[in-house]
Amino acid sequence: MPANFVKGDVLTEAMQGADARAFAFPADCSGTMDTGIAVAVRQRWPAMAEAFRAHAEGGKMQLGEVFTWREGDFAIHALGIQKGGVKPKISSVERALETAIQRTHEARMVRLLVPRFGGGKTGLDWMRVKRVLSEAAASRPVDVVVFEQFVRTQAAAPES
Repeated sequence: MPANFVKGDVLTEAMQGADARAFAFPADCSGTMDTGIAVAVRQRWPAMAEAFRAHAEGGKMQLGEVFTWREGDFAIHALGIQKGGVKPKISSVERALETAIQRTHEARMVRLLVPRFGGGKTGLDWMRVKRVLSEAAASRPVDVVVFEQFVRTQAAAPES
């Protein structure tokens, strides 16, 4: 399936969606969740944040790896695309996305929700990330929904 780029609130959709789904967000391999969307993830799912921190302790998580946390028919994938303040590499994004999509499919989940990412101060060019998202989603049995524009607590709406 091609990636579907929408406007909306990815976290509200992740919390309230009715179908089996997963949520993926960019993460620092050190286990810190103190910038960007990771802060909101840590606040909404503190058990996930603690498990991720414990998993990443001692440098166990490497670039391009994915930490997956499950709760019933919902999963969160922390995409290990950055370590410290070093600029992420697109190859780490590609590997992590492939893994997250595969794990979502193996868990028999139908959707993978992803926020727009890569544009922070040490970030990547959004158009490159968008291309990687599109290519990773192509011909996959999982519906990859990318929340390209944040709109608070509004149901996902296709971009015009």
